[in-house]
Amino acid sequence: MNEKATPPAAVLWDMDGTLIDSEPYWIGAETELASRFGVEWTHQDGLALVGNPLTVSAQAMIDRGVELDPADVINYLLARVTARVRERTPWMDDARALLDAVVSAGIPCALVTMSYSMLADAFVSRAPDAFAVVVSGDQVTHGKPHPEPYLTAAARLGVPIGRCVAIEDSPSGVGSAYASGAATIGVRRLTPIRHRPGLSRVRSLEGIDVAMLGRMVEGHVIDELGASV
Repeated sequence: MNEKATPPAAVLWDMDGTLIDSEPYWIGAETELASRFGVEWTHQDGLALVGNPLTVSAQAMIDRGVELDPADVINYLLARVTARVRERTPWMDDARALLDAVVSAGIPCALVTMSYSMLADAFVSRAPDAFAVVVSGDQVTHGKPHPEPYLTAAARLGVPIGRCVAIEDSPSGVGSAYASGAATIGVRRLTPIRHRPGLSRVRSLEGIDVAMLGRMVEGHVIDELGASV
């Protein structure tokens, strides 16, 4: 790798599924809530909502028969997942290692999540020195896959989005980061990530370092998935 590569101006991180393995917490909370109304909710139903704004998840549950207002659905899910994250924060080891390397290099980081401030704040308290900026789903008008969350993060950091690297794991999140103009890495976790020109797709963040992130800002692309998703 080229150790002289100019590092990115910032690294913008998704939370759920990218930094922490919280998707099982979300799906579990959805299943619990659905069962209270006699609604069947499968693991596949939960996967279909990964990366979407909470308003989308709430409406999907209501459409299936959960007889609550959207705000009540969101509040229930947030409370359940936040409690579990406070009890045990399920870090993704590969992401934690790269986050530590980026922070040690003095590169500013932003957390860009569709979870609301309640959960984002609980997570950030576990890594209090890592994130200069937090953009949560209740702070934007248009959630992922719209580019607003990532554009907002770059603006708050005071850096050009084109000099940022964004790291995501869901189709919705990848779409948001990619549309913003950030150099985007899609990590294949639970859901498929389709090929896009200029999009890096990896099976893991292991082996990616600060120098590589700098090369990605300059246009270098890694695609470990090839024809597969």
